[in-house]
Amino acid sequence: MDFSKIILLCNTIIYLKPVQVYYRLFYFFKNSFRSTQKYIKAPSVISSINWKNIYNYSNSYSYLNKTFTFLNISHSFSEKINWNFDQFGKLWVYNLNYFDFLNQKEMSSETGIHLINDFIKNDKILKDAKEPYTISLRGVNWIKFLAQNKIQNSVINNLLYNHYVILIKNLEYHLLGNHLLENAFSLLFGAYYFQDEHFYVKSKKLLISELDEQVLKDGAHFELSPMYHQIILSRLLDSIHLIKLNNSWKKDDLLSFLKTKASLMISWLHNITYKNGNIPMVNDSTFDIAPNSEKLFLYAKGLEISNQEIPLSDSGYRKITSYNYELLLDIGNIGPDYQPGHGHSDTFNFELLKNGIPIFVDTGISTYEKNNLRQRERSTSSHNTVQIENLEQTQVWDGFRVAKRAKVNILKEKYNSIKASHDGYQNKGYCHTRTYMWEEKFIIIKDEINKSTNNKSKAFFHLHSSLNKPLIKENKVILEQFDSYITFINAASIEIDQYQLSQGFNKTEFAFKITVTFDKSLETKILI
Repeated sequence: MDFSKIILLCNTIIYLKPVQVYYRLFYFFKNSFRSTQKYIKAPSVISSINWKNIYNYSNSYSYLNKTFTFLNISHSFSEKINWNFDQFGKLWVYNLNYFDFLNQKEMSSETGIHLINDFIKNDKILKDAKEPYTISLRGVNWIKFLAQNKIQNSVINNLLYNHYVILIKNLEYHLLGNHLLENAFSLLFGAYYFQDEHFYVKSKKLLISELDEQVLKDGAHFELSPMYHQIILSRLLDSIHLIKLNNSWKKDDLLSFLKTKASLMISWLHNITYKNGNIPMVNDSTFDIAPNSEKLFLYAKGLEISNQEIPLSDSGYRKITSYNYELLLDIGNIGPDYQPGHGHSDTFNFELLKNGIPIFVDTGISTYEKNNLRQRERSTSSHNTVQIENLEQTQVWDGFRVAKRAKVNILKEKYNSIKASHDGYQNKGYCHTRTYMWEEKFIIIKDEINKSTNNKSKAFFHLHSSLNKPLIKENKVILEQFDSYITFINAASIEIDQYQLSQGFNKTEFAFKITVTFDKSLETKILI
């Protein structure tokens, strides 16, 4: 390993919590010397729990006619299902083992039982299926399916219980964040299904501690991905639904606590969701993965969860809504410090929609594989912000790691403007300050660098794939479809290039981006 790699690794590790370091070492040595898991017979289920899916998470089918479809890739197994099938990457095989398809619309109980039994027959050779996160998601899906269809099967219950035993012994303290929260949600389902006090006590403790930490004051999930916010919120609503349907087993304050957190998260989602129903594709967000906002709003309403209407604040996002446009600004830090794996190098990024139609967009993500595409989609140049000397504001690397990261300082905030700076380029002596100002018919962006960059500063503006190639006329870029134009003051050059805009995992479309080269300052005026 060369010295630069050692520095990169050190700048990553220093942000970890001591508990993460401890459990990384603990699980490493534990797994190195681990013997075969002792089989434990499941306790008798005292009574069938109640469950009813009150809405479908997706309009698509991930299992249909013996074909599995995940991440926009379909595959049919010619003979028996290979539950370790990894030809399409880790995330595809994870989805295969999550069993979300059990609860898709029109899944018959016969087909579902057949798939579960096929999985059970392969238990001894399962690999990714026995990771804690995979067990967590699959456990919830199995319990929903079994309870919804009033199925009592001792073979299924025994395997399900033993996987929960694996889970509770391998909780993801080394990762924390959404992983540990998913462990806790699943243990709650396991606790109710088996009426297991040990599962319940652990789940309740984790849910309280993690939701207190992971839900920010303005209601955002602290990993700052709108997609993961929707996913976590859906689990939270499911947990509330579970407790309300089975309220005779436990009588404590957990339900009230969960409803309070759900109310916060609903508020943030209302604030961040565009009028067309979409969420911003910032950080690790993409299409057709999480339940959409409309369904979550309806779910919450049915559970009597109120919207607190809390303004955006510590999540670092701001959303300006005019009569004909919506402007989403990112003026926050990458977060959280100890688990930024879903964060991007995107300080001062923005999205802009006019009458619900996207103009400037985040490029989104199309892969979780640790490759050049993943690296590019997380990089500074893939966002609507400024890059100096081809440097990264924040050092994103190895798929889900972050070393040095830009820190934001909000200098001034008013009703129609915000000014902030960040230190992401301080190792080269640069400080980037960006000011956003907005009125009903125009938006002004001022970028200032504290010293000359010899025209090595670049501002990027990524257009949506539905827009035609814009025209350049002197210092203006004309968007004919919107009868709008953008004026650049102090631009050294303006170029129009193509890039790939994500439309989901493994799905991209060509679109155009504007690259503006400048020295110390650039003023961008967008006429809406």
